[in-house]
This record gives sequence, C-alpha cells and structure tokens, in this order.
Amino acid sequence: MTYQTINPYTGETLASFPDASDDEVRAAITAAHEAFLAWRQTSFAERGRILQAAADILRRDSDAYARLLTLEMGKLFGEAKAEVELSAKILEYYTRHAEALLAPEKLPVLDPAEGEAVLVCEPLGVLLAIEPWNFPYYQIARILAPQLSAGNTLLLKHASNVPQSAAAFEKLMAEAGLPRGAFKNLYATRSQVELILNDDRVHGVALTGSEGAGSVVAAQAGKALKKSTMELGGADAFIVLADADLEKTTRWAVFGRHWNGGQVCVSSKRMIIVDPVYDEFLSRYRKGVAGLVAGDPLDPKTTLAPLSSQGAADEVKEKIRAAVQLGAKAEEVGPPVPNRGAFVQPTILTDVGDDNPARHWEFFGPVSMLFRAKNEDDAVRIANDSPFGLGGSVFTGNPAHGVEVAKRISTGMVFVNHPTKVEADLPFGGIRRSGYGRELIGLGLKEFVNHKLIDVVDIDAHF
Repeated sequence: MTYQTINPYTGETLASFPDASDDEVRAAITAAHEAFLAWRQTSFAERGRILQAAADILRRDSDAYARLLTLEMGKLFGEAKAEVELSAKILEYYTRHAEALLAPEKLPVLDPAEGEAVLVCEPLGVLLAIEPWNFPYYQIARILAPQLSAGNTLLLKHASNVPQSAAAFEKLMAEAGLPRGAFKNLYATRSQVELILNDDRVHGVALTGSEGAGSVVAAQAGKALKKSTMELGGADAFIVLADADLEKTTRWAVFGRHWNGGQVCVSSKRMIIVDPVYDEFLSRYRKGVAGLVAGDPLDPKTTLAPLSSQGAADEVKEKIRAAVQLGAKAEEVGPPVPNRGAFVQPTILTDVGDDNPARHWEFFGPVSMLFRAKNEDDAVRIANDSPFGLGGSVFTGNPAHGVEVAKRISTGMVFVNHPTKVEADLPFGGIRRSGYGRELIGLGLKEFVNHKLIDVVDIDAHF
C-alpha cells in the first residue's frame, strides 16, 4: 500500500510514508501486549485522566488538528473543527462514565443455593482497529476511547490517504500520558493484517469501511477465532410523510445528503417521498442543492467539499453512468463545480425502477436517489428494500406517529425529524450488509471484554 497525503483540492502530494516491515509489526504487537499487562491494572481514575488530557489537547489545538483533516481528505474546515470537538467529547464521555458502565453486576438467581453470582467485565488484551478516511479522528476516537477505558490496548491500521492524521492521533495520546505501546499507529499492508490477527496476543478486530474490506477481514478473524465488529456501508432512507414541514425538511435533506461531500455511511442517500408532496419536495430540494457552493474547503464560504481523492470522484461518476444505462434518469444540479479538485457535480437520480440494481447501491458522494412512494406503507417498503441497514429518518408533523413508522424501518438507527445524529452519547451500528456490533456508549465499551461469571456458592449446597 502507498501511504501518502494528496490534497484533494490541489492534487498536490504533500507527504509519503513507507509501509511497515513485518519486524516493526511484530515489535508493535509485543509492545502492545506488554503495555496491556500493566494497563489492565491501571485505575479508572488514571485511565480517565489520560483520556481527559487528550480531549483538552484536541480543544487547545483544534485549528491545527482540523486543518490537517482538510489537507488530507478535503473536509470543509468548519466540519473538520466539528469532528475535532466530537472526538474530544467521546474521550470525555468515557472519562466520566466508563467505571460505572463496567461495574460488576449482581445477578438475580432462582434458587439461593446457586450462590451469589456476579458478572464482571475484564479486558481481553491487544486489539486491531482498521479505520477509514472519511472521519480520520472520529473513527479512531470511537474505538480507542472505549477500549482503552476497558483496559485493552490498540494497534491502528488507518486508511492509506490519511497517514498524517493517524500519526497525529498517536502523538496526541502520547502527549496525554498514555504509556508506550498502548496505542500504536502502523502503516501496515493488507497481508500484515492477517499476520496481526494470527498472533495469539491479539484478541479482536474492529473495522469500519467497505463491504469488501469487511468480508475479507471478518473471514480472517473468523479463521483465527478472534472476535470482530464490522461497521460497513449504508444507503439510509430519508422518508418524507405528507404532513412534514417541507421547508425545514428540505433543508435537512440537503444537509443530510451533502455533509462531508456526501461521503458518510449514514448520510441520507435515498429520499423516499409520499406522492402528495413529491413534486413540491423535488422542486424545493433541487433549489437547495443548486445553492451549494463548491470550492476551496478552507474557504468559509464553501459548502460542498471535494471528494477525498480523484479516484473516489471517478468511481462515483462511473456509478452514475452505470445507473443511467440501467434505466435511471440523472439530473445535474447547480452551477458547474470547479475543474480543479476532486469534485463531482451534485446529481439527482430519479426513475430508479424496482428492477434497476442501482437502487441497491451506495453512492459515496453528492448523488441523491429520489423515490415516489404511493403512501406511507409503500414508503416503508421502499426503505426496507435495501441490502443495507445502518441508519434512516422519518419526517412528519406528528413525532409520535414518526416513532411508530421508525419502528417499521429495518436498520440499526432511525431518527425522527433529523437526518442523522452522530454524538458521543448515542450508539452506532447496523445490520445486514451494514455490519454487526455496536460502537460508543456502554454497548461499544463491552464489545471486547470478557463477561466473566464469579459465583460464590455455599460449600454445603446440594449437588
């Protein structure tokens, strides 16, 4: 793999880094295991002190951390600042709550003769995190904060186009006081992932990324009998019911599809609008998308970022062409995007028929699929007609009814009157081809712990 920073707006190669050697990988595993032996005995107070220190440093140097995100993957500077703050909040969440969430749980027993049964959570050891480029800090914080809080140690294989962000987070944790070896960034190759997973000192892998990468790594982990969690793709439904406030709903739709350049697994990729309001929604949505301003992501006036690379932009354009060849109608919206930079013209796809396989694709860029639903039941049918099951949303003037509709949507997360909420204190995860397992809050904290039963039984109890 080639680990290098290529500015998506200028096309300039800013830095390159050599792949890790096998010896470096083995040394990192050894260091992580040795760090674990001490870290597992470290108090929650000390773990929390280090995480809080890291959060404080992120906030102190927010502009510098954010600028690096913009330079490496093209994120709008304002959105990059928000990601830095979100990462700090995640670190802070576990500083405050990890000890209580991991407290021993006394189990109710049917017969006193069963004894006093307690469930305790113990760390497993060294874990591998494989993370994507679209949220370079947040993705790390989402796995690092809970797993360090639980007493595990972590090896990181980040995406090849954000090597400086990965290195910056390792430096951050060292500055915060994390012991050497407890978190190590590796510029690892794909073959070295299997080397890591086959090491007996490594106890699991958490991957966020594509279906293809997930299926390969999950198979490798399964073969090695290691625990895995997979956060993969998504094609979230954005359902608009007849009583929705169309002005506000449309604004959320434009944001929900186009934040981070449309490169979000939980962005609103499929707009499903009931027939009575479809035409008005489309008219408003078209106008809203046309108002986006593509340009330099460091310029505060810019509202549409370039994609993370020219290769990513070319892939999205090719998928649009393929969808049209299969019968969809594509409408380019707004003024032409700049020739400079990895931009894709915002595009609305309509007439994506039930027999068009493109309706089941994930478009990772500023491409919206619009579906006209006959009624609410049809909207639910379309929403559930997807191989993915990550997030989704329902817009309605009746929130209580929105909750009832949300219960019918087959995904890991559904929001009423908001396209998505990515927060430090909300769980994240999906089903089907969107993966398995959960991250954040107590669910993520307990993904890689030993749920150990300790039962004190009266020695005179009957057999």
